[in-house]
Formats: sequence, C-alpha cells, structure tokens
Amino acid sequence: MIIDKLKKRSNEDDKEPKSKADIPVGKWVKCDKCGEIIYKEKLHENFSVCPLCNHHFRLSARRRIWQITDNNSFEPFKELNIKTVNPLEMPEYMDKLKGLKEKTGIEEAVVCGKGKINGEEAVLCIMDGNFLMGSMGTVVGEKITYSIEKAIELKLPIIIFSVSGGARMQEGILSLMQMAKTSSAIAKANDAGILFISVFTDPTYGGVTASFASLGDIVLAEPGAMIGFAGPRVIEQTINQKLPSGFQTAEFLLEHGFIDKIVERKDMKEVLYKLIKFNK
Repeated sequence: MIIDKLKKRSNEDDKEPKSKADIPVGKWVKCDKCGEIIYKEKLHENFSVCPLCNHHFRLSARRRIWQITDNNSFEPFKELNIKTVNPLEMPEYMDKLKGLKEKTGIEEAVVCGKGKINGEEAVLCIMDGNFLMGSMGTVVGEKITYSIEKAIELKLPIIIFSVSGGARMQEGILSLMQMAKTSSAIAKANDAGILFISVFTDPTYGGVTASFASLGDIVLAEPGAMIGFAGPRVIEQTINQKLPSGFQTAEFLLEHGFIDKIVERKDMKEVLYKLIKFNK
C-alpha cells in the first residue's frame, strides 16, 4: 500500500546519519588558561600565543628555533652525537627514552647549535619540555657545557632557552653534578668576555634554575613563566607559611629583581638581536 511505502521510506530516512560539522580531528586546541578553542594554524601564526588571554603555550625546540633564527641558518653541533646511558639501571628508562626520541624527533632534552638572528651569529641551546620535561641528565649537561665552550672558541654570544622540571632522577648524583659542570663553564665564558643571555620559559625549576639558567649576563623570561627551585606547595609545607600571590611567576620575579625583562614571544627575536648588537 502507498501508506506502508511512505512509512518504510520515513523509517529509512531516520536511519541515515545526521550531518556533522566539518571539523578535522587535531586541528583545534584549547587554551589552558582561558578555555578558548583556537584553530591550531592560527595559534602557530600567532607564535603559539592565545589571541584572547595572551597565554604562552609551551614550544618544542624545533618550533622555537624556527621562531628566533633566520631561515635555514641553524646548524646543530653534529659532533654532539652522544648517547644517554642508564647508570642506575633504572627499569624501563631506556625504553622510555627510545619512545621519546621517536615521538619528538630529537635525541635528548636540549638541542644545541649555531644560528643567525637577523644576521647576527650566536650559539643556541634550546631545551624541550616534551622530552622528560626538559630534565637535566648527564647528556644534557654535557651538551650545554660543550656549547658554552664552543661559544668561547668562536667568540660568539650564547643564548639558552630553559624549560625544565630539574635534575633527572633516573641518573641520580650524576645529574646533580651537571649543575656544577655547567656553572663552571659559564664562569669561563664570563672570564672570556662572552655574552650569555638566559631565557626562562614555562616552567623552569630545580637544578636548572639553581645553576646555569640564573647566571646570565642578561636574564629574560616569557610572560607568565613559572620559575623556581621547588614548587610552591613544597615550599609552603616546608616553611609553614602562606606564599605571596603570584609567587614564582616571571612578573613577580621581575618586580623583585631576579630577572631583567619579560619579553613577549613575538618580540623575542628582535630583542635578542638588539642585545647582541649592543654588546658587540
């Protein structure tokens, strides 16, 4: 019957999938600070900074290098082909490192090399929080120390972008020794008259803050970066006191003289260029 055919057709139409908005998977990202949903390409065009609240997203070493160096000018130190070992024979440590190398495309938590910033040469060390939260083990310490010594040899300024959770616990006392090692190298650079610009990014904690990152001739930070030795909760529990509002933020530390200037990411390349030129 005609009515039965109409009912059947109506039921078949109901089974058809509803139309969906054409939103490609992985093309959008949510701001951790304000909750804004941002198209990823637009975010990248804006230096990975939220256009609504100015929150600075964490950057990979690769994207950081792309933002601050001239096109195709960065040359990694190929002689730094050193491998991380497992001195304490920690279970699954080497498997974790292997997985991170495949995921991030880098060998360790810092990328070191030589590049140009608006034509001015500099030695660069870029830490990457995607690799074990930028923790400093023996290889990270050796790469940074080598880069400082290379800057002395080449008579070039050295710029280090820090992001770290601190020393790498999987390597025990050997990771803590990198604090003295890198600090000693910075002292040699200072004696040689080499400009050292240290840039704090979010977050920088532990042995990195307590060693080379705090020893810059000029100390910069990105807006909102958290900087300290231990986390606020640990400090509060240790001293049994309530910490000031904004404690350990770049803005708080600028006010109290720990850093020299807060630099927006879009301005970072130009500021570094001017500092290098001014100190030549």
